[in-house]
Amino acid sequence: MNTQTTAEDSSILPARRWLLLINVQIVTLMYGIAITSATIVLPHIQGALSVNQDQASWTMTLFLVGSAVTMPITGWLAGWLGWRRLMVGTLIGFTVTSIACGLATNLETLLVARAAQGVFGAPLMPLGQGMLLATFPKKQHALALMLWGIGGTMGPVLGPILGGFVGEALGWRWTFLFLAPISTMAIIIAIFALGDQQKGTSGKLGWMGFLSLAIAIGSAQLLLDRGHRLDWFESFEITTELFICLIAALFFIWSTLYSKTPLFERAIFTNWNFTLGLLTMLLMGALSFTPITLFPMLLQDLRGYPDATAGILLSARGFGNLASFFIVVQFTKLNAKLALMTGMALQIWAGWAMSNLNINMTEFDVFWTNFVQGFGFGLAYTPMTVLAFATLSTKLTVQGSALFNMMRNFGSSLFLSLSILILLRSAAENYSGLSQIINPMNPLLSNPNDAPHWNTTSIESIAKISEEITIQSLMGGYLNAFQLFTWVAISALILSCLYRSNRQQ
Repeated sequence: MNTQTTAEDSSILPARRWLLLINVQIVTLMYGIAITSATIVLPHIQGALSVNQDQASWTMTLFLVGSAVTMPITGWLAGWLGWRRLMVGTLIGFTVTSIACGLATNLETLLVARAAQGVFGAPLMPLGQGMLLATFPKKQHALALMLWGIGGTMGPVLGPILGGFVGEALGWRWTFLFLAPISTMAIIIAIFALGDQQKGTSGKLGWMGFLSLAIAIGSAQLLLDRGHRLDWFESFEITTELFICLIAALFFIWSTLYSKTPLFERAIFTNWNFTLGLLTMLLMGALSFTPITLFPMLLQDLRGYPDATAGILLSARGFGNLASFFIVVQFTKLNAKLALMTGMALQIWAGWAMSNLNINMTEFDVFWTNFVQGFGFGLAYTPMTVLAFATLSTKLTVQGSALFNMMRNFGSSLFLSLSILILLRSAAENYSGLSQIINPMNPLLSNPNDAPHWNTTSIESIAKISEEITIQSLMGGYLNAFQLFTWVAISALILSCLYRSNRQQ
């Protein structure tokens, strides 16, 4: 970006700055809801379209693939079209594809529409974050990012809740259709709030870098999303996707280092804090989505909670996020690095507590652990972003934000797949071990008080024993997955210690 463009950004009237912030909050919230709300209505889609679970799951896979492939070129698109044209065009496409998802009459139409929805939705978060960092002065970055974070963190929390209520009350189609009026409102605000900032600054697109990165991310996304369904490398599809991913990733690295027109400017990777921020964001992806995904299954499958009740309990994470916003700006201004480390430490505490739950956990146990995790995440995200972008050139903020959000999405997919793998493998091993001790010769089961409950002489008793073993085995798998979450938080805390203050840059 040239000096003239930078000056234009910094001179935006305060009223338009806050209107821009409102627009960014809406689109970020909407994108988060679009990702997670569909997960709740997958069983309804199966029944309505007469498809199996694996086929219905492609609605999530293709959205993530479409989003992951498009997100890296957000910075180039912003430089080619300008902020207003890119935001309005993206929102129009998102509105149309959301309506197409809701009106789909067969699986093929739904999958095409869902992939297109991911493509049009991809620029929303990185463009929004980049516009805020480029528009607000650095002294207000913490406040702007905190307010933006309300949409970024609440979207994935509200998605399952709204999806559950809307799906039950109006049908699965409305989980897609209700996004259209929200998107339309965002279009109207964007027309008045945005100008043509950055238009004409894109230069040439590094096509080789873009294609190689798109292929690498797309195949990695497919691998991670479908691996546990196809038994990982026992499947020819998964093995092929890994091979393609590795070759494409190596070609992207070569293109970035030696191409005359790399996809991302090389200067972006020479900034210590920003490069460290990319690694931290990879881990933040795991910390963001793993509890949201695991707890609904745990509460519904093992404790029998209805969808609405499980959603209300998990809203504790959202309340924790909101509570952190009351102190994160002041804390970040006081000492951003300390605020980041404190947020990571709270998530370690929450993960450790989650990994020590048992099948008799109370609703309060679920509520407070998720509250602390949400509070810690909200407390860590703003200072981490402030530190990472503190010395990055203004012209690189949208490009850097695209990288940031791409790493977050990839981290979410990676660690969700690892968590599901640990859950299923641990449950199978636990079931095998527990089954071996359930036999009439085991003296531990000879207690007269326990004998009626562990009677192996009738089919009914054996069925009850098998059910109890399954529950305990699955619970052990969930606890192991929460242990992985804890170790990820520990790794993120270690990275937090390596950030430099602005004076050290």
